[in-house]
Amino acid sequence: MKGEGKMATMSKMKWVGLVGLVLSAFSLFVHFLLARYTEEGISDFQSSVTIFSWRPIFENSDFAKNSPLYRRLWGQVRRLESLHPDANPRGYYADPRSESSGYVFVRIQGGFHEIRNSICDVVVISRLLNATLVIPEIQSTTSSKGISSEFKSFAYLYNEDQFMAALVKDVKVVKTLPQNLKGARRKKKIPSFRVPNSASPYFYLHHVLPVLNKHAVVELVVSEGGCLQAILPPHLEEYQRLRCRVGFHALRFRQEVQELATKILHRLRAPGRPFIAFDPGMTRDALAYHGCAELFQDVHTELIQHKRAWMKKRGIVKGKLSVNSAEQRLNGSCPLMPEEVGILLRAYGYSWDTILYISGGEVFGGQRTLIPLHAMFENTVDRTSLSAAWEMSRIYGREVNIVDTKLRAPPSVVQEKKLGAWKNAGPRPHPLPPPPARPKYPHNIEGWWGWVAESDNEPESTVMELRTNAHKLLWEAIDYLICVEADVFIPGFDRDGKGRPNFASLVMGHRLYQSAASKTFRLDRKEVVKLLEENREHLYQANHTWLTSIRKHLRRSLIDGVIEASSKSKPLSFLSHPAPECSCLRYDPTKPVEASLGVTHSCPKWMDSEIKTKSKDKETEEDSDEDVSSSSGLFFKNIGGNNQSGGGELIKEESQLDDQEELEGAD
Repeated sequence: MKGEGKMATMSKMKWVGLVGLVLSAFSLFVHFLLARYTEEGISDFQSSVTIFSWRPIFENSDFAKNSPLYRRLWGQVRRLESLHPDANPRGYYADPRSESSGYVFVRIQGGFHEIRNSICDVVVISRLLNATLVIPEIQSTTSSKGISSEFKSFAYLYNEDQFMAALVKDVKVVKTLPQNLKGARRKKKIPSFRVPNSASPYFYLHHVLPVLNKHAVVELVVSEGGCLQAILPPHLEEYQRLRCRVGFHALRFRQEVQELATKILHRLRAPGRPFIAFDPGMTRDALAYHGCAELFQDVHTELIQHKRAWMKKRGIVKGKLSVNSAEQRLNGSCPLMPEEVGILLRAYGYSWDTILYISGGEVFGGQRTLIPLHAMFENTVDRTSLSAAWEMSRIYGREVNIVDTKLRAPPSVVQEKKLGAWKNAGPRPHPLPPPPARPKYPHNIEGWWGWVAESDNEPESTVMELRTNAHKLLWEAIDYLICVEADVFIPGFDRDGKGRPNFASLVMGHRLYQSAASKTFRLDRKEVVKLLEENREHLYQANHTWLTSIRKHLRRSLIDGVIEASSKSKPLSFLSHPAPECSCLRYDPTKPVEASLGVTHSCPKWMDSEIKTKSKDKETEEDSDEDVSSSSGLFFKNIGGNNQSGGGELIKEESQLDDQEELEGAD
């Protein structure tokens, strides 16, 4: 009996232990689910346990927002404060007619900025032709290239329903062609136009419209990043405002992308500090097109030259294959290196603990080109350090696992026989002839660039590379939203691989439309490079005169860059400079910058209900250029050392001196 009682007790203890283990495992599982899916757990990234790699470090917790120094670094540009967005029709503007000329079906090829420009153009063309627009097809986002089948074409990037609802008074938009025309398209029986870049309205009215009237449908293939000229005749000014309504209101990213961008913005602003957004613009295509190969070393230079040769064969590049990169750089035709942009920002007065967000789907040269920037700004981040991997996976959708087995075929039997015959041959003259070439396999080639030495043609993209190209559109969509909302934006380059405005140009155009007074540095690269070369040997120990020159140029670029963009960027891309057609003056219409931009239209009366009163403090802002350091080299005081000690008092005194000089200069 005693033994049986002992066994029963042990059996009960085992069951209790088993139940405890099950409950513990269930508790852990619930905690993991809560950590993954609870909004509060995701957003509170400043806690001791965080899923993000970024933990912000600041020298001072206090950040005086009413100081002259803060206004100089982060405040709005006073001379642009009266500019406001106004893309509504300003005269008679009829609703789209009930009788349509037919359907316009569009296939768009290219990257993020090319897609955005093209969509705005095809909406205007549809209005011009009185046609029904079928939701455009984005070629790089099809399910056959390894991306999720949850999202297709246009819906991979943008919100279809929002697009259709926003344009209901401008143009008829449908999701698909009627069934009979779908079949005709599959059989390639509908007329197709591969439209040139920046085609005139005349082309569409005299070449496309007659075909549309005859067949009730046309297909447009857009591959150059824009199919309608940027500057339209004065009598088509309402069509320019339609472009603004499309680009800045109708084109909203799909909900998952919008939500993740909002979360990243929330995490960026959680420390209570403003931030700078920087777009390097250093893509291989852009570097190759502009002949900037020698900015890099080793294989990167070879890769750029290889791409330039490829572009030259296809007529994209008209110049010589070998270009003097030093001359191109001095001419302002090459991107500024991240290190140089960091030097400019530090010279302007931004401290080492400023939050710097780096955008862009690709920085050619890899992370090593960003090392100096990380050394100058402790809080340098990008989307990967502000989001979890599973959050990015959610915006991709359910994607199948792809194993890329695109290996080269083994040597043929004939090759093996030749090698064997060579080895077994009898006596032969001296010296011996070389053996047959050994076939190269991917794992024998040094690095991913091994194809450069083997072929004059670019290798075909693998399925994984095509999938990554589609992902880049989503990455750039997130970066676009963050750059538009940033307190300060600075581009490293504003041209793409075809010499046209790029991602950064679209951001600057959107900022000019949405909040013209936000600080946006539009650098004159030719002048910046000249200033950098003058002090090349002492960039980290700059003197008073050099700092003055840099700061004056950056301050001037806030205004002069806007005026210059109207003559350089706008003729190539309207979205890069939508003024004056999409802007209005809210008050004080006598300021010279508005006259330079051609803005004369007064804002509607309803905007005047919140006219800003100009405080006495604001009169001391923006127009002073005397805010320079009294001693050289202080603006790099904390680089590479202990950020919490050494030079803190000096920097504090310098900031006070800057503020005093700005006040005195303004008076």
